[in-house]
Amino acid sequence: MTRDLVVEDAEETFCGAVVSWDKATVTLEDRHGRRRVFDLGPAAFLVEGEPATLVRPVLGPRGAPRSASGSVAVPDARARVARESRIYVEGAHDAELVEKVWGHDLRVEGVAVEFLEGIDDLPSLVADFSPGPGRRLGVLVDHLVPGSKESRIAGRVRGDHVLVVGHPYVDVWQAVRPRAVGIREWPDVPHGVPWKEGVVRALGWRMRTGEAWRRILGSVRTYADLEPALLGRVEELIDFVTGPHPDGS
Repeated sequence: MTRDLVVEDAEETFCGAVVSWDKATVTLEDRHGRRRVFDLGPAAFLVEGEPATLVRPVLGPRGAPRSASGSVAVPDARARVARESRIYVEGAHDAELVEKVWGHDLRVEGVAVEFLEGIDDLPSLVADFSPGPGRRLGVLVDHLVPGSKESRIAGRVRGDHVLVVGHPYVDVWQAVRPRAVGIREWPDVPHGVPWKEGVVRALGWRMRTGEAWRRILGSVRTYADLEPALLGRVEELIDFVTGPHPDGS
């Protein structure tokens, strides 16, 4: 896969040039300047009418050690002095999962991750943080779907120096691929039943939710154990808080 390569998604709904990619997705731009993000996958695209699988270019020297996120590891790297920019996630489980997969990258970049215990107070937290040039804030939200409470709150705080992205799952547990945990799929939990307790009960796990999370987290080794809907969003946040702003900040 190379920048400006013209492809079409396999369902022939969108045709455009490759403008960017991450570990799990590729962004295409059509001739009208409209952009769409697609998940990478086997034969997910058409190139000159023929089925094709887009593969990310290999970065770094051949055989170079990789971190859990798939990036080139920096041996014996000391943690960089923390930037003023931050990444907020909703809860402790989100923070632990991000640390396990992206911890090496975050230390090299000097990015701190903090958890919020929910996002109801996000507008006041953003105001207290005072985002600005050189002081960006990235926020990862659970269950960020159109029409949800989360989407309404996110819309109130987004700005030039604040990026709010999210995954569609009720809880970050679902962002771990079922096969990594050794289950066929995440069970449906009836409305009104606490989601985590319902999952533990449906799976027949005789343990508390905290023990269940330790089991789930312990099953994650690398980014390949996570769903693309989470991978792409965390990479997007890291790029946002570490990359240059159009105004040079």
